[in-house]
Amino acid sequence: MSTVTPATSTTPTTQSSSTTNTSPTSSLLGIDLYLQQMMAELQNQNPMSPNSSDPTQYVSELAQFTALEQQTNTAQSTAQSAQANQATQALSLLGHTVSYIDPSGNSGTGVVQKVDFTTSGPTLTVNGNSGIQPSGVNEVS
Repeated sequence: MSTVTPATSTTPTTQSSSTTNTSPTSSLLGIDLYLQQMMAELQNQNPMSPNSSDPTQYVSELAQFTALEQQTNTAQSTAQSAQANQATQALSLLGHTVSYIDPSGNSGTGVVQKVDFTTSGPTLTVNGNSGIQPSGVNEVS
């Protein structure tokens, strides 16, 4: 966002500032805070000063911010869809005989008995061996 350089005048101008607490998980400037800052800049600019910024610049910045927010939402939605697909694929293996490679690199064959959902994604339990990644399944019969 551009900064507004105050012009020299005979009338005093007031500057307003506000602080907003954001959660540590939020790395992007929220749309509400952005709009508050934009309105403060618009209210405090001097239209008679050649140093005043172009008002159309704010519309351009808002459009860029909106596009960034939409891209972020799309990325989050895509990640959620990928997680749902992994869960569906893992659940579809229940009761099937699979050939797999376990996390230690050993191969095996057995019936998928259980699907566990962990923070890193779904894992399978095959013939009592847990922690098998669905990506380690080579063959399903």
